[in-house]
Amino acid sequence: MKIDLHIHTNFSWDGFSSPKEVVDAAIEKGIDCICITDHGEIKGATEAMKYGFDKNILVIPGIEILSLEGDILGINVKKIIPDFLSPEETIQEIKKQGGMAVIPHPFWPLSNLKNNKEALLSADAIEILNADMFRFINKKALLFSKKYNLAFTAGSDAHRAKFIGRAYLEIPQNNLSEKEVIEQIKNKAGQIKGRAFGFWQRIDNSLKLTPQKIFRYYYELRLKQKQFQKERGLK
Repeated sequence: MKIDLHIHTNFSWDGFSSPKEVVDAAIEKGIDCICITDHGEIKGATEAMKYGFDKNILVIPGIEILSLEGDILGINVKKIIPDFLSPEETIQEIKKQGGMAVIPHPFWPLSNLKNNKEALLSADAIEILNADMFRFINKKALLFSKKYNLAFTAGSDAHRAKFIGRAYLEIPQNNLSEKEVIEQIKNKAGQIKGRAFGFWQRIDNSLKLTPQKIFRYYYELRLKQKQFQKERGLK
């Protein structure tokens, strides 16, 4: 079973393709299971689930949440979890819904989660192959997962439907349910497949990520971090 656990639709501020386009592209590429992980939104996941219900694909709902230290994926999450909680609170909220908490691109330079070993170890899995990340970032995640014997995932981080399946996790069983997929991941039963984008593919995948959007995204995060520290009497 080929599983791409990190995909965005146009319901996400960084996505281009509709849920229908995402599902159709995944089926065309031979991907058996996808998880829609739009930023702060589940409408794209809901639409993809409805569209893919009677098709030969499993669509798992998800969300990408911006914690106070970086992004966290909620796999099999059906309700919005607010941004700007601590990583520990974010992971707890994901697990309350019966979801799986995954740290995506944990060693991305703009994420502070790379310095929070406790959060990395408390998640259910970390993403060790993200097609939109440079090779050295994925390699750090792979080495970290091996060092601490962690469960792992992979995903294309596709913002356009044509890039779905560039990176995925292959599990040696078919026709699994959402819960069975998560169980297999936690048991480290999958194999990582695919590769990172080339330079121009990465540009094409990220055209919506303008400098202004990225600045606003992380400027707001920094403001929330300062507020969090002030409320707790931290420096």
